[in-house]
Amino acid sequence: MNKILADVHSCLRAGTPTLPGHGDTIARWRRLAGITADHTVVGRLYEAHADAVAITAELGQHELVRPGQLWGVWAAEPPTPVLRAQHSGQGWTLTGTKPWCSGASLCTHALVTATVSTTDTPAAQGDDAEASDDVPHKVLFAVDLSSPGVTPVPDTWHAVGMAASDSGWVSFEQVHATPLGTHADYLDRAGFWHGGIGVAACWYGAARAVAAPLLARASTPSASPILRAHAGAVAAALSASWALLERTAASVDAEPTNLPLAKAQAFAVRTLIDRMAAEVIDRTGRALGPGPLASDAAHAQRVADLSIYIRQSHAETDEAALPAVMAEDGLSWDDLIRDGHGTW
Repeated sequence: MNKILADVHSCLRAGTPTLPGHGDTIARWRRLAGITADHTVVGRLYEAHADAVAITAELGQHELVRPGQLWGVWAAEPPTPVLRAQHSGQGWTLTGTKPWCSGASLCTHALVTATVSTTDTPAAQGDDAEASDDVPHKVLFAVDLSSPGVTPVPDTWHAVGMAASDSGWVSFEQVHATPLGTHADYLDRAGFWHGGIGVAACWYGAARAVAAPLLARASTPSASPILRAHAGAVAAALSASWALLERTAASVDAEPTNLPLAKAQAFAVRTLIDRMAAEVIDRTGRALGPGPLASDAAHAQRVADLSIYIRQSHAETDEAALPAVMAEDGLSWDDLIRDGHGTW
């Protein structure tokens, strides 16, 4: 077992955190941040497993994730390639390729979204099924990755950052799968958005680790005013980001099923922490110069890992989505900015 996998399983043996919205959400996000601060890839894989536990619990499959397993959540849906699901008398099978599968050869199981034709559903197998009703849609499946026909595709992850996360493509050829719900069952949950904030907590932890050498240098007597200015700005950004996570966690625990608010909060938190992490990378590099990046392998890897990890955010696209979500769901800005308490 490689060291990354051994470290992930060590974290899992210590237990997965309380589910979001169950009274101690900030402890969940603190654990995600802490593990990711220690090692970005370990945190990434641990977060996905913890998210799988939360997803399956919310979909009524509390016992699906078992001790000793490592689950991924493979739900990327670019235009190509396409993973398709078909139903027969023997059940459901998956065929095709799934991109961007973190833990592709490390995970034991995964939650996977796949494209299904309406006429492939059991209800549409009768003689009266019409081709005009054949509208593709997405379904979430649970897959045992030890099944025949599951093959990680080599050389499909070329980034230096997050290379150890083994996030390439995976090929499926007639692989048995268990349906857990429609794509709407997966997406239209407050918990989906709470999970997205959990990813941002991981970004926070990784950013804190990237900032560590800058903050340490700023505390020395020889630190220049410019270096201390960068450190002060970084410390303020980290402090503000954690304060937002704490406030959001309290709101999640108070209203765990409020889907519109959860969606808006996820866009807001992820936007802030994405930009904070980018600022930490930039200011740390500007303050310290090339030395740590050239001579400190762990720091250089953290910077590379975090740089690509935060690209799970869709940047300005997500920023533009926030006002649209507010308008669509009838939320006021006070609902988001002031938690609905009072006005400006």
